[in-house]
Amino acid sequence: MPTPLVDWLRAQDDEMLAVLLRLRPDLAVPPPADLTVLATRAGIRASVHRACDDLDRLTLTVLEALVVAGAESAPTSLSELCRLLGPDLSEAAVSRPLRALRDRALVWGPDEELSLVPAALDVVPRHPGGLGRESAGLAASSELPELLASVAPDERRVLEALAAGPPIGRSRAGADPESPVGRLLARGLLVRVDAETVELPRQVGLALRGDRPLGAVPVTPPDIGARDRGADAVDRTAGGAALGVLRQLELLVAFWGRTPPPVLRSGGLGVRELRRAAKEMDTDESMAALLVELAVAADLLGESDGVAPDWVPTTNADVWAAGGPELRWSLIARTWLDLPRLPGLVGRKDDAGRPISALSDAVRRPLAPRDRRRVLAGLAELPPGVAPGSAAALRDVLAWRAPRRGGRLRDEVVDWALAEATVLGVVALDAMSTPGRVLLDDPGGLVAALRAALPEPVDHILLQADLTAVAPGPLEPQLAAELGLVAEVESAGGATVFRFTDATVRRALDAGRTATELHELLAKRSATPVPQGLTYLIDDVARRHGRLRGGVASSFLRSDDAVLIAEVLAHPDSVTLELRRIAPTVVVSPLSLGELLDGLRAAGFSPAAEDTGGAVLDLSDRGRRTAPRRRSLGRNGAPPEPGTEQLAALVSRMRAGDALAGIRRDVTSPATNNGRIPDLLRSAVAARRSVWIGFVDGHGVAGEQVLEPMSVGGGVVEGRDTVDGGLHRVPLHRITSIALIEDSPDGS
Repeated sequence: MPTPLVDWLRAQDDEMLAVLLRLRPDLAVPPPADLTVLATRAGIRASVHRACDDLDRLTLTVLEALVVAGAESAPTSLSELCRLLGPDLSEAAVSRPLRALRDRALVWGPDEELSLVPAALDVVPRHPGGLGRESAGLAASSELPELLASVAPDERRVLEALAAGPPIGRSRAGADPESPVGRLLARGLLVRVDAETVELPRQVGLALRGDRPLGAVPVTPPDIGARDRGADAVDRTAGGAALGVLRQLELLVAFWGRTPPPVLRSGGLGVRELRRAAKEMDTDESMAALLVELAVAADLLGESDGVAPDWVPTTNADVWAAGGPELRWSLIARTWLDLPRLPGLVGRKDDAGRPISALSDAVRRPLAPRDRRRVLAGLAELPPGVAPGSAAALRDVLAWRAPRRGGRLRDEVVDWALAEATVLGVVALDAMSTPGRVLLDDPGGLVAALRAALPEPVDHILLQADLTAVAPGPLEPQLAAELGLVAEVESAGGATVFRFTDATVRRALDAGRTATELHELLAKRSATPVPQGLTYLIDDVARRHGRLRGGVASSFLRSDDAVLIAEVLAHPDSVTLELRRIAPTVVVSPLSLGELLDGLRAAGFSPAAEDTGGAVLDLSDRGRRTAPRRRSLGRNGAPPEPGTEQLAALVSRMRAGDALAGIRRDVTSPATNNGRIPDLLRSAVAARRSVWIGFVDGHGVAGEQVLEPMSVGGGVVEGRDTVDGGLHRVPLHRITSIALIEDSPDGS
């Protein structure tokens, strides 16, 4: 008689049970009361499906062989299993996949009596091993070899075609008794399914396949075709990509701070708004969707409050922008790794035929982090600087390792993960970068890893005659801040190009810089001479800048040049500014200072703001901001993996539950408070023995517990729970039944 799964589990040690719970975490949610519950869950169809998702192609083939052998109904042997798998696999080679099945409690028993969970029938294909169903007529026939030897050539061709799989064929000629199919049906070598469909019985298929009953078995994974790219080249390229993506995110935050796009009624971002963001970041729409999703997930962007919300930067964006490139990239990379969404779906059609928009619920995929990690783990197995031969080769390897994972988007998910990782610098030149490896294995060291991959910051720029400056690498933070104030980034990459214009120079002057300070900055930091045209540009803007001074009165305007004040008052656009002259060189306005300065600039003047001490005040628009909304990103879509101590506690609890089940069978009548309960408890205290008690709590709810009693007195027993070690006090009058723990049938 085959050993039941629960009895086999009871015979295993605690370490094996802990391995089972680690490999199948869904079995531990909620914690099973005993091993009987664990065995029942282990055979549930949904749980078996989840357990098989992690199996490679060879292990699934072994599972098919067990189904072909009928191990779900009657135990089979390892030798029979090896016969079905063919001569390419020895017993030693079969032991690894068989161990994987045993560790997951999909198979149990010794090698002579291997049993399979019945739910495995739903996991394997409809025709396991490409074989049909068994035929009752042939099962008892010993004439099958003679029947096969006597078939005509045309009949054998039909049999061999079906034996190669699948075993189902359609033929209208089956109604003709003289046709090959008709003759095979008459002899029982084919079985009719319906008027036009026939099936090759399993016994016939096995006999035709000879010493390879399951055909060619995939013993080893496909070759990945490794190529050496050079670790240094990979890391340098990754560092450049990291700086590039940070620059694009900065542009996105600034753009949406100035012109925030509306949130769609159905949620998400409109197609036109995504196209505008892509243009602003100088990228395509697919990568723009990725960057938008990352910015929102990292809480740099969020929905504003109000009846008609917009997508605007959060206050976190300012904190993020103030950090170094290593800190900023670390946040973005970790956010991407745990992002429970698939940005690659943006632009595709949903089930209703509507296009999927960025930031919508249709992009959400809880298992995306798990699949993303699988792709990176496959790359990380290669040595540093080594890339797979192609994306297709990596897809084939991953498909061999987990053919049941990914569904219809399996290959596309791999391509999306590689493309996204390349944009971020996690992957470069098709190889895993050093920061990418640290991201996968030790996120705490991510900042240091990227710092090592980035080129050393440079302290100089190269000024050119066309009013541009080239930064030959990442700039020192102070220089980057000053240059970003006086110039605009024209193109970013390994070398960044900045352009000087009237507007950028005026922006620096508005922020409090003087023309002298700008000249000193460029002369000191440029490795090339300062072009004369740039000097003229700064002096010309500075000459016109600040001649008008505005203050709050609500606002005032002053100038040492009374003629200039008269010119402002005479300008046609000054009517809207509601200016009133209170002195030859001073006018006031009821408008705010910002509105006053904007109106003057629109009229062609170049005013500057000042504070109460007369110093230049920076009133530049920093864009809208909203409060951050913390978003918790799950590590992956699977149930959380319990720790070693949790697993040990679960196993102890199940062992205790089994002991309790045995004790319950021994306690057939409630204990009465006639002196037996206190006496039994006192003897347990003296002998340091554990007891099982059944009780009713203050709400009348029945419960049970295993205690190691420490003291009995005052109508209360005090003891420690044998599972969690907690101290408990139970009134004696609430105890309904009691038994020593050693009274259990198994003697535990």
